[in-house]
Amino acid sequence: MLQRARQVAAMVVLLFLSGAALAVPGAELPDFTGIVEKYGPVVVNVEAHYNHVSEMEGGIQTNTPPLPDIFRRFFGMPFPQMPQPPDRGGESLGSGFIISPDGYILTNAHVVENADSVKVRLSDHRTFAAKIVGTDKIYDIALLKINATGLPTVAIGDSRTLKPGQWVVAIGSPYGLDHSVSAGIVSYVGRTLGSNDQPTVPFIQTDVPINRGNSGGPLFNMQGQVVGINSQIFSTSGGSMGLSFSIPIDLAMNAVQQLKTKGYVSRGMIGVGVQNVTDEIAKAQHLPNEQGALIAQVQPGGPADKAGLQVGDVITGFNGKTIYDSSQLPPVVAQTAPGSTATVNILRNGKPMTLRIKVGEMPRNGLSNAFIAGAPSTSGSGLLGLTVQDITPDMRQQLGISAKGGVVITDVQGPAAQAGLQPGDVILRVGNRPVNNVAEFRRDTASVKRGDTVLLLVSRNGSNLFIAVPVPQK
Repeated sequence: MLQRARQVAAMVVLLFLSGAALAVPGAELPDFTGIVEKYGPVVVNVEAHYNHVSEMEGGIQTNTPPLPDIFRRFFGMPFPQMPQPPDRGGESLGSGFIISPDGYILTNAHVVENADSVKVRLSDHRTFAAKIVGTDKIYDIALLKINATGLPTVAIGDSRTLKPGQWVVAIGSPYGLDHSVSAGIVSYVGRTLGSNDQPTVPFIQTDVPINRGNSGGPLFNMQGQVVGINSQIFSTSGGSMGLSFSIPIDLAMNAVQQLKTKGYVSRGMIGVGVQNVTDEIAKAQHLPNEQGALIAQVQPGGPADKAGLQVGDVITGFNGKTIYDSSQLPPVVAQTAPGSTATVNILRNGKPMTLRIKVGEMPRNGLSNAFIAGAPSTSGSGLLGLTVQDITPDMRQQLGISAKGGVVITDVQGPAAQAGLQPGDVILRVGNRPVNNVAEFRRDTASVKRGDTVLLLVSRNGSNLFIAVPVPQK
């Protein structure tokens, strides 16, 4: 009995000591001092100078256009100074980092956009005039060059190995405070921010406190390797809210190589407009689930058209990568080399098919209509609540309709209004049948009954999208 008591007492002491060891403050937290000491000197301050001022507010000069509250790019904190005449110009700050000993520096394109001159200040306080070697607005990458040698450089990591939950460190100049360090974890890998905000960039999302002036600075992993370039934040105030987005370094370094060798960045495109598959669309198309990118528009004569892709097809895979929603497709296609052949997995009328497609090159001025990712719609007949009319040649020209056929909506009520249809929309198809006039529209909607979901292909502002209209049971 005494022996048993001694054993229990020994176990209690052991557990107590183990608990005390675990409770030591900071024992399980990472130490970033080694990374900061070794790679802090490679982070630079980027000063963009302007010979004109677009706005003057409260004595602070700003040289950038007004920004939206959400997904704003942070252009750096302008230098506070007394009001000056517009011809005195202004300055703004951002961050960057050295990628080669001979003075190549990487930052964001928006940090130096429209600048008349750029200066780079190193950690040892030396200042150099910087040449803009090249920029790419779509990836938001700028390559600078200063006349210096023997500079310290970053170690380039592999952003493809990042996983949610891993620690990362940012060094930059938030609000002009040079070489500030902040840390957090990776929240998500491959985040896309929608069709209007760099749809071809699979961002690294983190909760690292990033603020204005951090833009263009490096994001380090725990091995001291750069895995991303801090680019955007989600904010309603302009300050950090725990949602920061960085450009993957693999994407950036590929852009750097292209800027060095040919002065621009080429990206793949296949010439389709896509949208998400909603629950209503899945039911109307008899799809097994809501996954994939629904093709709402095919560029005539483009790669997709030549490969046999059709409006109504659902892309579920591209070159071996599964496509769960429409936002995932643009980054995958953009990173595919123009001229290469890719495999596309689709569902057509609910049946799986595999096609081969020769990838084209995206126009250098942006996505245009060659590859659009339409925002999913929330989403006649008396049950639908639609009134339509034939389209005259004059109306077609006024509405800017390039597609043949269709009927224009003149009034929307009930289910159609709730689904998001609008006067001026042009209905091109009902289900899988093209509509050329009012008579055909009436024919194709005559069998609609309560409880049905009718799928319409609509042209709006020059872009096509599918809208599913559920008809209530009562």
